[in-house]
Amino acid sequence: MQHVCGRSVFVARFNRASLLKTTIAGAISVVILSGCSTFDVESARLSTAEIQATLTEDKAVLTRDVEPLTGPLTLNEAIARALKYNADRRYRAMEEAVAMGSFEAGQFDMLPKLIASAGYRNRNNDLITRSTDSVTGRPSLANPYISSSRTAITSEVGISWSLLDFGQSYYAARQNADRVLIAGERRRKALHNLILDVRTAYWRVVAAQKLMPALRATITESEQALKDARKAEDDRIRSPLEPLRYQRQLLENLRLLETIEQELSTARIELATLTALPLATDYTVVEETTDINTAWLSQPMDKMEEVALLRNPDLREGIYNARIAQKETRRTLLKFFPGLSFNYGYKRSDDDYLIHQNWTEAGAQISFNLLGLLSAPAQMRLADAGVALADRRRMAIQMAVLSQLHIARLQYANTARQYERSDAIAQVDVRLAQHVANQASAQKQSALDRISQQSTAVLSQLRRYQALSNAQAAASRLQATLGMEPTVEATADMPLSTLTAAIGKSLQTWDQGVLPESGSRP
Repeated sequence: MQHVCGRSVFVARFNRASLLKTTIAGAISVVILSGCSTFDVESARLSTAEIQATLTEDKAVLTRDVEPLTGPLTLNEAIARALKYNADRRYRAMEEAVAMGSFEAGQFDMLPKLIASAGYRNRNNDLITRSTDSVTGRPSLANPYISSSRTAITSEVGISWSLLDFGQSYYAARQNADRVLIAGERRRKALHNLILDVRTAYWRVVAAQKLMPALRATITESEQALKDARKAEDDRIRSPLEPLRYQRQLLENLRLLETIEQELSTARIELATLTALPLATDYTVVEETTDINTAWLSQPMDKMEEVALLRNPDLREGIYNARIAQKETRRTLLKFFPGLSFNYGYKRSDDDYLIHQNWTEAGAQISFNLLGLLSAPAQMRLADAGVALADRRRMAIQMAVLSQLHIARLQYANTARQYERSDAIAQVDVRLAQHVANQASAQKQSALDRISQQSTAVLSQLRRYQALSNAQAAASRLQATLGMEPTVEATADMPLSTLTAAIGKSLQTWDQGVLPESGSRP
């Protein structure tokens, strides 16, 4: 009876403990579920205040330390401002800095691992063990014994070094070094594209600044003449066909003039965006000398091909990618070697049953994944395919670079001729417009003839500036294909005036039409 009662008490205590555990588990589950239910899509949505704060902060960062424009903007200063303040340019520089940081951080992976650890353990009862006689298999006559304290604090400081991890980290560091160089080549390519965009936008602004006054005056005169023609039609002073033809010609001129105005009106905003100027800034530009340098057309094509293959950023990036693929093959081979690791450490424990509570421990271990050999052929084929793909891509880029060089040189020659022809036509049309205006003042020419000729002169001037912009763009494309960007270092720290002078000197070197030496580095 006593045994039964004792068992009943034990069962009751067990049931109460189980009930308590179940209650606690249920409460925790309710808390977790209620907490999860509060996180939904709406709670994660950005608020208007957060968006405004982020945009305000970004605007402050983009406009920080940007020198204000104090006078007319020159082409050299426009390029210098773009190199120093352009947002995409800053992004490329940051991308290169991140790649360099990854390379520097990856080098530490080759060092041994210095491990420090500490721990605490607690048992609710003693660790009691028995022993068995190894000969007879019977339990030992000795009483069970305690070999460990209920609580103990342990600490350890040691060094661990794996030969396999070192090899993997070594090739990873070399790959990261190539990625740093790839980021540099992408920065060079972005620099070429930025100079191309600045040159194109700059000459469009020059055209807008030069033609807008005459363009708007011609539009105003055309609209007034159109009103007069409609009035003459209503008064029926002449035959109805003549005023209608007159209106048709005026409307065609107006459509053409308004198309030109629309095309030129966005140029100032584009240049301001590229040079980090406030978009509402009312600035003026300086019309540089408009001579097109044709010295590059006299350079031998084989020499230009050699320079392009040595300096083009796309091709250099392809070579670096091929090297990364080759190092990836070596990293794959390392996976099939046994792993050899060495360990050495100092350990301490305050366990009262330990006779030596402080000790040093050294060891070596070799491991080998036998099942990893099953995937070896597939991984090697994949690595070899990656190398072959990188090589093919590099060869394709090489052919593309040569094709781009020939096309860029041909476009440069064509745009130079088109500019000369457009300049001659514009000069003739300006003189014609002056003669027609003089005859219209003497009542020898109609207002329609004067407006039409003036519209033609404005259009010729626009085509002249378009041809000039195309020639400058073709020069930039040829320069980019040859890999000849302005050699200016530390643009972020250089004062704007110094950077402008350096850009001007670099562009003068380009205008001389002299190719760099084959061994010179970009």
